[in-house]
Amino acid sequence: MTPVIYPTGVSQPVAFNSSEVPGYDSFEPTRNSRRARRPLPPGPKKLPLFGNIFQLPTTFEWETYAKWGEELKSDIIHLDAAGTSIVIVNSHKAATELFDKRSAIYSSRIHSTMLHELAGWNTLFGFMPYGERWKEHRRLFQKHFHPSNTLVHQPFELEYTRKALKKLLVSPEKFMDHLRFLAGASTLAITYGIEIKDEDDPYLAVAEKALVGLAASAAPGMFLVDSIPILKYVPAWMPGAGFQIKASSWRAAATDMVNIPFAATQKAVVRGADTTVASMNTFMLAMTCFPEIQKKAQAELDRVLVAGQLPTFEDESSLPYLSALVKEIIRWRAITPLAVPHQVTQDDEYNGYFIPKGSIVAGNVWAMLHDENEYPESLAFNPERFLKNGSLDPEVRDPTVAFGFGRRICPGKHIAISMLWITVASILSVYEITPEEDETGNPVSPSQEYIPSMILHPAPFKCKIKPRSREAERLIISLDSVAR
Repeated sequence: MTPVIYPTGVSQPVAFNSSEVPGYDSFEPTRNSRRARRPLPPGPKKLPLFGNIFQLPTTFEWETYAKWGEELKSDIIHLDAAGTSIVIVNSHKAATELFDKRSAIYSSRIHSTMLHELAGWNTLFGFMPYGERWKEHRRLFQKHFHPSNTLVHQPFELEYTRKALKKLLVSPEKFMDHLRFLAGASTLAITYGIEIKDEDDPYLAVAEKALVGLAASAAPGMFLVDSIPILKYVPAWMPGAGFQIKASSWRAAATDMVNIPFAATQKAVVRGADTTVASMNTFMLAMTCFPEIQKKAQAELDRVLVAGQLPTFEDESSLPYLSALVKEIIRWRAITPLAVPHQVTQDDEYNGYFIPKGSIVAGNVWAMLHDENEYPESLAFNPERFLKNGSLDPEVRDPTVAFGFGRRICPGKHIAISMLWITVASILSVYEITPEEDETGNPVSPSQEYIPSMILHPAPFKCKIKPRSREAERLIISLDSVAR
């Protein structure tokens, strides 16, 4: 696997000369001397022709980029992947300036040969280049899934959350499967009105297969064809062309996801299902590892809820600790630690540094959500950082960067947050989550390891899930499908 940071289908690769200014690397003066006098953002020393390609990390790269930024004392850093200009944005301040205030030129996407051409995801508007086609798709999405129109999604979320509660009672050891069912089934119901009855439903299988292809084909540095697009013409039977076989399978799944019987615009919601699953699994991990936080959330639920009733969305305003818990789940282990990269469409300048047209510009979400100035003791799991005097503290920044930046922020983030909130509230109201025990009865805490990927999931772990009381168990057993 070639360690390329991002798919590199940039139409006009930028040439660099790293020998001019030690430690900074000036842009080669191909157009005018004024541009040549401005340095690129600081970054690791570049090699002629290859740039930083041999220095690029292949796992947990967001942590490396944050470290480089600290060492270079800059909130943006520059890398060169064999001719492709890459800018990593490590701070909220820089992200706001570039992705928000200059969104007119920082809202496009790079072209990936694997993702767009071979794997068949050219209709997913989250990965479309900025332009009229993208604007139309986004407009249609927002019209139907407007944040104020909660009836579009909340009834389905409530229904499938309660179905998941019953599944957890029957087979708690399969909690990851049940949470994936909850996210996938409710998303397909919201998007297409399809009722999903179990984990082996064919519609759910099609969606999951398509999402596997999306995550893999969009992952940074996975396929050489993104660096050398001409390889797309290599036939699948040739040695080393296994990517063609994978692409063919993923393309078929992506096509099925649209044609059985769906509209392309709505695929953005289905992609949100995988990020929601990642957050749900992080919730289960955190509750297993931090029982004192679980107890505080359950004490609040017990104070607010009427005995024998499950939480609904109407209870949210009365449950500030639970809302803070959801925010901390999103912040602690960012679901997309390195945001889907943008592409700048014209030459620009930030803090005296030159940013060339065509550069890949990626927001380091992990760095922003672990900024010690914003979130002291950032590696600790602490929902109370979002609270003050028992209420949500408006002075603490919400972890919304987890959903992207500027005009390319995830349009379905309100649905993902809503689904996560009702899941957390429902599970904690009736279940207790504890570590597994060894043969001597001692608790075995999970490792808290995560699998590096475009979407960050915890490594599989075990925990015990049991009803909090006999009354809670009877409530779960009595649940029927909630009428919409």
